[in-house]
Amino acid sequence: MIAAATKNFQNRGYHGTSIRDIARDADMTAASIYHHFPSKQHILQYLMESALKTVISRTQSALINAGQSPVEQLEAVVRAWVQFHACNTAEALISSTEIRSLDAVGHRLVISLRDQQQQLFRDIIHRGVTDGVFTTVYPVEASRAIINMGVAISSWYRPNGSLTPDDIAERYVSIALGAVGVRAEV
Repeated sequence: MIAAATKNFQNRGYHGTSIRDIARDADMTAASIYHHFPSKQHILQYLMESALKTVISRTQSALINAGQSPVEQLEAVVRAWVQFHACNTAEALISSTEIRSLDAVGHRLVISLRDQQQQLFRDIIHRGVTDGVFTTVYPVEASRAIINMGVAISSWYRPNGSLTPDDIAERYVSIALGAVGVRAEV
């Protein structure tokens, strides 16, 4: 059922998808979906919350397993961020484009999770600036740019294309380090 909802939200958008569409693709009745979720809104919120919690877990884990330097930490977190968006394009795309479709409760929850993720990037970049390894005078904007270039992957990446998620991650790590102004001697 979740896979069917994801496929429909990705292809038709939230408002273009009905419970009947999800039920048909999940080989269920519409009534049986309501045994799992009280509404289509709850399905969307579940998908977005799950995606955000997954990417937060992966980036936090990458941070924990990285070295102590802000450079190593940013490299690790960007790799995890890019890998998630390249390997979970449907969930990532839905999470970035359908936030406007959430009700007030879902919106607050998703914004809170999104803010938590953004703070992780900001903290690393701030630490790098404070330590003198990042030269950017725009750390907030650098973090936004890094985050958004990762999010955008879900709109263009295709697994059968010429780049693997690892290829993209390595390129985006280089771009991210440029965005924060890593000193050459690092």
